[in-house]
Amino acid sequence: MSNEKYIGLDVHQATISVAVTDSQGKVVMESILETKASTLLEFFAGLRGSLFVTFEEGTWAAWLYDLLKPHVTEVLVCNPRKIPLLKQGNKSDKIDARKLAERLRLHDLKPVHHGENGIRMLRELARSYLTIVKDLSRVMNRLKALYRSWAIPCAGRDGGGDQARRLLCQDEQGGRVGGCVAGVQPRLLRSLDACSG
Repeated sequence: MSNEKYIGLDVHQATISVAVTDSQGKVVMESILETKASTLLEFFAGLRGSLFVTFEEGTWAAWLYDLLKPHVTEVLVCNPRKIPLLKQGNKSDKIDARKLAERLRLHDLKPVHHGENGIRMLRELARSYLTIVKDLSRVMNRLKALYRSWAIPCAGRDGGGDQARRLLCQDEQGGRVGGCVAGVQPRLLRSLDACSG
């Protein structure tokens, strides 16, 4: 007799419905778990044999894939649109988890590619970099508009950098910046320093 277990997970924000079947298709365990890493790892640590896990692609898929991959034999993230049987008949989290486990046992699921964590991390870093570049451009454009409103020349990529700094620092000697604008001067200088790198 095979010691393989096929596990279907119906994942939601607060809970995960779990169905565990053996190699014959008999449901050996059903449970509802909190969607929390420690709870899931504790549950899987209590299972013996070769563990094959499946769940549908969704918001939690990447996190769940990375969490379970080192602790089970295989993780298959499936495309819910390619499983017509899940849409038929009675619908509940418990039934969906059972159907997923059964489809996994029968090798009747279409996998969705989930790459290594390094690729996902690289994408996140690239996305963060692009966001920072956009934010920096927006701040520089605001500073340039502010300088221009005070007749401070600010051409080029650095927002007029040194020239703008000299003109802003003429507060007491040259009288260039005065009145209510003088209180803003230290913040502008810090912003200019931050943007100029």
